[in-house]
Amino acid sequence: MWLNPEEVLLKNALKLWVTERSNDFFLLQRRRGHGEPGSRITGLLVGALDTVLDSNARVTPFRILLQVPGSQTSWVIASGAAIEEVNKHWDWLVHNLLHSLLVFENKEDAASFVRGKVKGLIAEDARGRQAAQEEDPEKFRDALLKFERHFGLPSSEKLVTFYSCCCWKGRVPRQGFLYLSINHMAFYSFLLGKEVKFVIPWAEVTRLERVSTALMTEAIRVTTRQRQREFSMFLNLDEAFGVIGQLADITLRRLLDSEGLELDWVLQQPARITKRILEEQAIREYVLALFRLPRGEKLHEVASCSVWTPHARCHTAGMLYTTDGYICFSSREEGCCTLLIPLSEVLSIEKAESTSVLPNPVIVSVRTKKAFQLIELQDRDELVENMSSRLRATQWKQSMFRSRKDSRSSVVREPTHRPPSFTEAVKARLWEDHFLEFGRGVYMFRTEKIQKLVAMGIPESLRGELWMTFSDASSELESHQGYYAGLVQKSMGQSNLATEEIERDLHRSLPDHPAFQNPTGIAALRRVLTAYAHRNPKIGYCQSMNILASVLLLYSKEEEAFWLLVAVCERMLPDYFNRRVIGAQVDQSVFEELIRERLPELAEQVPDLSTLSSVSLSWFLTLFLSVLPFHSAVCVVDCFFFQGIKAIFKLGLAVLEANAAQLSACTDDGQALMILTRYFLDRVGSEETPGAALCPPTEENSGSDTDIPAVGHINITVLINESLEKFRDLTVRQIERLRCLHRIQVLQAHEDTIKENALRLVTPDVSISPETMSDIYDLFKKKDPVTTKPGHHQSITAWQYSDSGRSFVERQYRLDRPQFKSLYGLLAPWPTVSNQHTDTLANRTFTLLDQDHDNLVTFKEFSSWLDTLYCEELNEKIRLLYRLHIPPALTEHEEDSSLRSTLLSTNRPLYLNKEPSEAVKDYQEQLKQMLQDLTKEKKKDVDQPLPLMNQREFIQFCKTLYSMFHGDPEENELFQAIATVTSLVLQIGEASHHGQAKGSEVSGQEEAEAPECWREAGSLAAASEWTVSYAQILASLLTEQALVNFFEKPADLSVKIAEAKENQYQQRAVYQPSWRLNSSGVV
Repeated sequence: MWLNPEEVLLKNALKLWVTERSNDFFLLQRRRGHGEPGSRITGLLVGALDTVLDSNARVTPFRILLQVPGSQTSWVIASGAAIEEVNKHWDWLVHNLLHSLLVFENKEDAASFVRGKVKGLIAEDARGRQAAQEEDPEKFRDALLKFERHFGLPSSEKLVTFYSCCCWKGRVPRQGFLYLSINHMAFYSFLLGKEVKFVIPWAEVTRLERVSTALMTEAIRVTTRQRQREFSMFLNLDEAFGVIGQLADITLRRLLDSEGLELDWVLQQPARITKRILEEQAIREYVLALFRLPRGEKLHEVASCSVWTPHARCHTAGMLYTTDGYICFSSREEGCCTLLIPLSEVLSIEKAESTSVLPNPVIVSVRTKKAFQLIELQDRDELVENMSSRLRATQWKQSMFRSRKDSRSSVVREPTHRPPSFTEAVKARLWEDHFLEFGRGVYMFRTEKIQKLVAMGIPESLRGELWMTFSDASSELESHQGYYAGLVQKSMGQSNLATEEIERDLHRSLPDHPAFQNPTGIAALRRVLTAYAHRNPKIGYCQSMNILASVLLLYSKEEEAFWLLVAVCERMLPDYFNRRVIGAQVDQSVFEELIRERLPELAEQVPDLSTLSSVSLSWFLTLFLSVLPFHSAVCVVDCFFFQGIKAIFKLGLAVLEANAAQLSACTDDGQALMILTRYFLDRVGSEETPGAALCPPTEENSGSDTDIPAVGHINITVLINESLEKFRDLTVRQIERLRCLHRIQVLQAHEDTIKENALRLVTPDVSISPETMSDIYDLFKKKDPVTTKPGHHQSITAWQYSDSGRSFVERQYRLDRPQFKSLYGLLAPWPTVSNQHTDTLANRTFTLLDQDHDNLVTFKEFSSWLDTLYCEELNEKIRLLYRLHIPPALTEHEEDSSLRSTLLSTNRPLYLNKEPSEAVKDYQEQLKQMLQDLTKEKKKDVDQPLPLMNQREFIQFCKTLYSMFHGDPEENELFQAIATVTSLVLQIGEASHHGQAKGSEVSGQEEAEAPECWREAGSLAAASEWTVSYAQILASLLTEQALVNFFEKPADLSVKIAEAKENQYQQRAVYQPSWRLNSSGVV
């Protein structure tokens, strides 16, 4: 295969290669010991040598080298495991390139020509492989070539798919092609001699929607911060809209979310994204949401089939989904019949004899001696083999890691010592009958009948069991025996931000319930919350988790409550419980969309639906536990565990519909909150406690006389059934599609807020205009590696809090050294054509700005640097240049400055604050001393003169000045001026040096005081070293008017920013990996 040309200094180091064929420019070589008779020992020796020289070496036995006549340097351009493969490459080189190379006078140019050709062949091969994955390879290949030719994006920008469509400009449609790549959507049209093309980065998309107008029957509207564009006349609008939404969502989740929204690992590698991957990912997201599976589950097979349903005495048609740990079935109509079988419960998966009545049957046997029959499976043999392989892996893990230790404690609910009410007994009997017909346990058939039973409220005796069953927390508990006890042991006794917040909220969790009015209940709640914070530090602890955990503890054992909390936070409400509650805000935006769609009259009367969504946020975060009477709220939790978030959406719509008339007259969210609060507390009740507030059952309010709801109250069961009936067509698939679209809006809104806060924090400290600061922020953000690089999210978790000295805005965007150097080249006011010295100066600037030595520069530090260069007086600019040429900015080995410690100059002694014997042991005294030291350091920065510059540092300073003047119209005058200044400063330094050498000896007392002078003034140096001061250099520079004019000449930062935006693609091709490519403009 062709290889990216890699330089080889020695063509045959250690005689490990044998040349088979050669000419003036190419060598075909064979690895010694390969293909030789009786060469087994030689081959073993060469292989051992490869391993010693490179532990990762897997050297192919044949290779082709490009050589330059008369040079010792060669390049490996092809390799292969078989001689036939390499001979094909050799023949192509000889027939297509060799004669062309003979006409080159400069052999280096010939070698460069060959390297370019080989890179072109590699790119062509990559296009071919990508095109081969598409439905129509030739058509896709042609589109890929046009995409690269029309838009000139970096080669790493991968085309995902393309569509023929119209782009509307006012009332004029332009027919062309819409190209969708990993970071952009691009449109090209050439009609009647007029060319139209533009590029929209996904990172700039703020809204996606489907619209219909008089001119366009149905179109896709893409909104950015600058404008809107409409696209119509797609052959498959649904598919195009889905792919556009996915790509925008994936890019924004990858680029903008610094706290790491859950994103599949495949999507974190944009180079691997294809249209087929996106289709598979859409199905996977739907399956995870429908069956509420762990986020790490990988979808393997999707197949249509029919399952024997004993309760219906027939086969039910639907879709089979298999993942790492589950076999899932859903009927064609979502919600009619679903089946979830964890592989941990499966004993065997076997094929049965196929007949005309039962074609391609498969029998899945589970531990309870129950079997499930699947028929009409295509590719049955391969499917069974794959499932059996995963089953064997699951059984092996169980046998290796299962422990018999059981640390589950009892339920913390206080015993009431009273017989169950008549209603509870009836419910329990109905559930027992249901178990006999539909099965019991996690693999029971879930149908509309069970939905009605859940809406009635699960009896308390079964509530904990069924919550564990519906959420499949029981499987997690079974496969992690002893895990919770270990977490409790590790986490208890630790003190951090999460535990502090937990302690504050412990007594606010169901404060009126007797179970949490005693140490036993509080201790159990503390253990559950602290253990979860230790398990998942990215979430840690968030408010509302305490209320949810309290209710879980009332109906389940402590360890079961922990796994239920895991299921809710990580599977059923993904991205809800983090510092910015992104998931909850996305669902609020979806809820607003559903109000417009399902309750249009209310939407017309209340134009600003954010009023209602702000009130309903607590409904989603606490599952109505914070607003409904206790027994009514628990019924809602029952529905949530059975149906997931869909139940909350439906109930929320039903509540708003019931109060639509009063809500229409509201003027603010305060009135809406009052109306809904009165509705929940005064009207909604249950058979147990109609209208009761959030409180425990007592003897007074739980007797038989309360079994019938009071007149005028709404039974929660009736309200739930109405919501399920009126909004039954709301499906998980619809919710997932809406989440994908609205996540874009929520992330962009967060980004706007962060930008506003960052500019508000920085703008008062600089003289740059707010408009220019906004442009600088955009450039800075797009270069930021911290929030965009997969696996490098700098999220601040509750459990392991870091960067506590910085605000959230300061932590949000920071640059590492390569990214800073990229922006330095774009925005530095002086010429940057001297690449080597520009790189050196950029390294020094980064080191100087990195004040906390974390190898990251904040936006505030970056803005301060730009402000000095473009807005400060001459003396401040010279001061900055001076600081760039003394430690810590100047290092001993600048070519490796990121890995070396700063230079310790001999004329600056190293100081220690205290001797070890003087160390203060008391913690408060240490803090006091630290504050005093910080105050001294701050005073030193303000009042203390800069340290002296030695001769080596001054030479570096002069080199920088020479490089800055290159290309200036007054270049000759500037060079003469700096030569004069250099000579003058050297004379000053020599005079000072000789004057110190001839001076009188320092007395013992003066020697003792010398270090103090050095510390406080920084103006003394060792008598034996040549030095000059900042004041001397500044005074010398001021003697030359050409230099004064150069530094006082105003520079237009806005022009530099405009040029930077035009050149950003070229810069990113050099510095940035493909996963961070984006743009802020239109081509």
